[in-house]
Amino acid sequence: MSKYQKLSDILLGLHENLPDFRGSLIASTDGLPIAHTLATDEEVNSVAAMAAAALGLGKRITQTLHAGSLGEMQIMGTDSQIFIYATGGRGILALMAKKGSNVGLINLEARGAVNDISRVLEAGS
Repeated sequence: MSKYQKLSDILLGLHENLPDFRGSLIASTDGLPIAHTLATDEEVNSVAAMAAAALGLGKRITQTLHAGSLGEMQIMGTDSQIFIYATGGRGILALMAKKGSNVGLINLEARGAVNDISRVLEAGS
């Protein structure tokens, strides 16, 4: 099975376990999309670039404040919630959910997926 198929299967598993999702994306740390469940290619490219920028900014903030390594961040909008997770040193997982979604369940499922994504991205490197 290809890396792309493995990563796509991880995203599909997240969607099956978390019905409040609006979309998900795995991107490289330089902002290039790898796999996704978003509606349009334009949205995919924008979200991948913004997730990488947000993760970079979050890492800089944690370094400046001596807060350790950045693992994840959450952005709460008036209509949606966005969750961004570092997946090792090579990737990013971004999840978009409806406002009021179960944050505890999202984090539980996403943290497990982060481990799986990291293994796939690091395999064969």
